[in-house]
Amino acid sequence: MLNVKDLTGGYDEKHPIVKGINFSVEKGQFLGVLGPNGSGKSTLLKAISGTLPFNQGNVQIEGKSREEYTAKELARKMAVLPQLHTQAFSHSVRETVSIGRYPYQHSWLSTWTDEDESAIKKAMESTGILSYEKQLLENLSGGEQQRTYVAQALAQSADLLLLDEPTNHLDIEHQRKLLDMIRLEVVQNGLTVLSIFHDINLAALYCDRLLLLNKGEIYALGEPHEVLKEHFIKDVYHTTISTYPHPILPKPQMTLMPEIKGEREESVPIKAEDIKIRDEYVELHTSSALKAFSSAVHNAGVGWYQYFVNRTVDAEYMCDDAHDELKEYLMEKGFSPTNTVAMMTAVPAKNAVVRQFTSHEADIVVVVTAGVGNAIDIASAHKREDVFHVGTINIWVFINGILTDESFMQGMIAITEAKTKAMYTEQIKDIVSGTFATGTSTDSVLIAATQSGPFYEYAGSATAVGKLIGRGVYETLCTALQDYKKAKEQD
Repeated sequence: MLNVKDLTGGYDEKHPIVKGINFSVEKGQFLGVLGPNGSGKSTLLKAISGTLPFNQGNVQIEGKSREEYTAKELARKMAVLPQLHTQAFSHSVRETVSIGRYPYQHSWLSTWTDEDESAIKKAMESTGILSYEKQLLENLSGGEQQRTYVAQALAQSADLLLLDEPTNHLDIEHQRKLLDMIRLEVVQNGLTVLSIFHDINLAALYCDRLLLLNKGEIYALGEPHEVLKEHFIKDVYHTTISTYPHPILPKPQMTLMPEIKGEREESVPIKAEDIKIRDEYVELHTSSALKAFSSAVHNAGVGWYQYFVNRTVDAEYMCDDAHDELKEYLMEKGFSPTNTVAMMTAVPAKNAVVRQFTSHEADIVVVVTAGVGNAIDIASAHKREDVFHVGTINIWVFINGILTDESFMQGMIAITEAKTKAMYTEQIKDIVSGTFATGTSTDSVLIAATQSGPFYEYAGSATAVGKLIGRGVYETLCTALQDYKKAKEQD
């Protein structure tokens, strides 16, 4: 659809802003253009659209050089939304959007058609401005004006859409609505879009490919995961980032890594005595947030938290929505739901086993509540019917140190392996299959780190911290299982 060959140009022939630009955009494809201020993004778009001459190169639209089109022919092929807009006269929203139909008028006499009317109505509906179509443009907010100009470009019904920061002035709701709408046009109607973005995450989320400019030249071009690399962003923007996957789409996202010294205070090391045993729950409250990874009922996954709760519920506890019920419980007890990781167990809080383990290289605290009426052998689970009995093993491991994502995962593996070994040592069996149990079907595990102190790049069984996790979980769980069996015998 769009083919740019060796494009070089700018405002000064002797000092071109963009140099040797080569890329193509296929029909029905969304290309996002990224780059720091002054990298040539807007200059590139102006050169492609024809509002700025270029020194050398060629711009082709559907295999035909741009210069071969008449002004109206080009306007039917390509619509442009510039970054800045100027108004010499006062227009209503409807009048402003209607300008997009100019390429389809054949004379100064009225040639307005049903197709023109349908196009501007659809454009205003898509951008959410139909309700104020009669208002004057100058009386609108910046975001409303921006959506009006986007509607004007859409009303042009061109096959190629060039956008210079289309989400400028828009709040997050209208950013989403606008880009959802453009993406839908790309996917369903084959619209081809080239858009400049300052928001890298939005570009990665909505675009098929990204073009990263640096000092007027292409630094990287490809799919979002190929361009949004930490060292690329560091080289071009001189800013450190960390990338992570979007939670529901196969697209990368990024977060800034601030360089402000002392922004995060050194965390106070966690001690066994910091774990408080209440009547209804086990609690840890830390002075600084810990980075946690868990399978908890409330706030599972990865996050930063200061409160950790293991709540005891009645053996007959039944609830249609345990997540909401637990959230309400936390609020009643004075915990902030957004700052708390919480689990549930039928084991009395007073039976929690808390131990601290220290070596020359690592220091951890382990907390376990164990009930195994629901013990199950994972290798035999497929053979059994849905049989539920009360009994859950909840394990907390707090590490005084800095863990990488990899060491968090390896720490989880170490916890699971140590748990299985403890179950075998204590001869806990699956009551259905009669084989040795590996856990219960409702186990929860949490590993949290102060993220200050010693650095642990790895946490496997060959590392100092991995060895301590293995030992700590094994010994603490064995004690908890022994206590559980004694309590059962007394019952």
